[in-house]
Amino acid sequence: MRFLSSGQPSSFVPSSIVRNVTLAALLPATLLASASAFAQVPPPGVNARSWVLVDATANQVLASGNADERVEPASLTKLMTAYLVFEALQSKKITMDQIVTPSEAVRRVKNDESRMFIEANKPVSVHDLVYGMIIQSGNDAAIALAELVGGSEANFVNMMNAEAQKLGMAHTHFADVNGMPDPNHYTTAGDLATLSARLIRDFPEYYDIFSVKEFKYNNIKQPNRNRLLWIDPTVDGLKTGHTQAAGYCLIASAKRPLAGGGNRRLVSVMMGEQKEHDRVQDSLKMLNYGYSAYDTTRIYQANQAVATPRVYKGTLDAVKVGVQKDQYVTLPKGAADKAKPQVELNSPLIAPLAVGQQVGTAKFVGADGKVLAQIPLVALEAVPQAGIVGRVWDSLMLMVNKKK
Repeated sequence: MRFLSSGQPSSFVPSSIVRNVTLAALLPATLLASASAFAQVPPPGVNARSWVLVDATANQVLASGNADERVEPASLTKLMTAYLVFEALQSKKITMDQIVTPSEAVRRVKNDESRMFIEANKPVSVHDLVYGMIIQSGNDAAIALAELVGGSEANFVNMMNAEAQKLGMAHTHFADVNGMPDPNHYTTAGDLATLSARLIRDFPEYYDIFSVKEFKYNNIKQPNRNRLLWIDPTVDGLKTGHTQAAGYCLIASAKRPLAGGGNRRLVSVMMGEQKEHDRVQDSLKMLNYGYSAYDTTRIYQANQAVATPRVYKGTLDAVKVGVQKDQYVTLPKGAADKAKPQVELNSPLIAPLAVGQQVGTAKFVGADGKVLAQIPLVALEAVPQAGIVGRVWDSLMLMVNKKK
C-alpha cells in the first residue's frame, strides 16, 4: 500500500508493504512506515496487463501491478476530455444549455467506432454531447466538445497534455481527444488512477453522469458500456475502453458506507484484459478486496481544533490548530485499532499567522511506535501581528523562556 503518486514507480506493490511516497496532486497525509507487522490478505489474481486499486477517500494506492507500464488508453482518454469540459462548465465558459453546430470533422468517425450519431452542421446541445461522450462513448461527441472548448482539436489536445502535467501524470501523452491508436498516445494505469480520483473530487456536480445506464440521441438508444453498473449497486462510474491494441480496459469506482458515518470510495483501474468479461470480473474482485481487507479511519475532522498552542507577538495569545479537510488513513483491517494520533507543533509560533499556514504535524503511530502516517496541521484562524508594545513584551518572554 502506498499513497497515490503519478510521479513515482508503481510496479507491483505487495499489500504487505507500505511505501514512503507522497502524493503529488491530491495532497493527503504522508505514509511512512512498513505495515508488514500487520496480518494482511494478498490481492486477488487478475488477468489485466497492468492495474491499480486506489482508496480515493484516503488518496492511497492499496495495491498495484505494473502500474507504470506504458499502455494505450483507448476510450479512457475521454476522462481527460471530460475533465476539461467539466472545468469549462464549472467556470461558466460554456453551459449545458448551449447549442453547438458540429463541424465537418465529426464525419471522420467511422462506422465501427463508438458514436452518438451527431451530424455535421446539425445543432446539438452541450448537454447531449456530454452525455453522448460519457454514456455512449461517442468519438464524434468528443470531437465536437474539443472544438467548442479548445477552439480546435489540436489546441484542445495541447490543453489535455498541459492538464496532465499539472495533475502529475508524468507518464502520459495525448495525441487525440478520443483514444484512437497513435504511437504518441499513451498513459499508465497509475496516471489514469490519478486522473480518475481528481475528476471525482474536483467535479462532484457532474460525476453522477457516469452512473447513467443509458442515453438516447437521434432516436438511437445506447447503454452504458460499464456492466458493473448493473451488477453492483455501489458502483457509480467511471469508463470503459477498447481497441485491438489496448485490449479491454475498465476504470470502476464504488462508494460504500464508512464505519462511523460518511462513505468510502475506491477506484479500480484494469488495463489490457483479453476479454470483456475479464475486465468486469477482475474489477469487481479488486473492489471487494479493497473493502474487505482494508479499513479507512478518519483521523481528524475538518476545522476541528486539535490543539490551541501559545502564539507570540500576535493579537491573540493562542491559535486553533487542525486540518481544513477531513483527513483519513487506510490501513490493513484491524491495524487502525492499534494506532493512535500524536501532535507535534512548531515552537515557538510567531505572528503573523495566516489561515491554512502549516504550524505542525499530526502523526498516526502504530502499537510498535512506528509512524504510519503524518498530516500537516495548519492554523484554523488568522493571527495578525501585535503592536509594538506587545511585540517587545513577547520578545522579552521568549528570551526568558530560552534561558530556562
